Amino acid sequence: MTDEGMTIRGGDAAPRFCLPDQDERVVCLEELSGRWVVLYFYPKDHTSGCTREAVDFTESLKEFRDRGAEVFGVSPDSPKSHRSFREKHRLEVTLLSDPDHRVLEAYGAWGKKRMYGKEYDGVLRSTAIVDPDGKVARIWRKVRVKGHVEEVLEALRSLSSGR
Repeated sequence: MTDEGMTIRGGDAAPRFCLPDQDERVVCLEELSGRWVVLYFYPKDHTSGCTREAVDFTESLKEFRDRGAEVFGVSPDSPKSHRSFREKHRLEVTLLSDPDHRVLEAYGAWGKKRMYGKEYDGVLRSTAIVDPDGKVARIWRKVRVKGHVEEVLEALRSLSSGR
C-alpha cells in the first residue's frame, strides 16, 4: 500500500499511534511527548535477523535511556508472540503489536518485498527517531542489522546534543 511518494520524511510530524505491548498494555506516542522515541520496525519475532536487532537494541538500551530515549520494536506479531520472544532472548526493549499494519504503513515500513522470485507485502525493516516535539528527526530505510544500532545511537547523540 505504501509508495515512495507517500512515505514520511525527516521533519514531518510523526504519525500518532496507540498499540499494545508484549503485556497487552497500550502504548501511545502522545504519552511519550517530551522524550526521544526510537521506533524500529522488524518483520518477525524469533527469526535470526530480528533476534540480532532486538538483542543489539537491548544491549544499548541503557545508553539510549541515558540520552532520554525510549526504544520500541514494532512488528505484526501478537503480544503473546512478543512476550515469548522477549523471555526466550532476555530482551528488555518494549515490543509493540501492529497486526493490521496501520502504524507500519504510516511510517512507510510496509510494502512490496521479493523472495525467491515471488512478490508479497511485508515489513520493510526500517527505523525512525521521533524528537521530543513529535517530529520525525531521522529515518532509515532498507536497514541492514549489522552495525545499525550503533548508527542509530550515534544519530541520537548528535540530535540530542543540540537540545
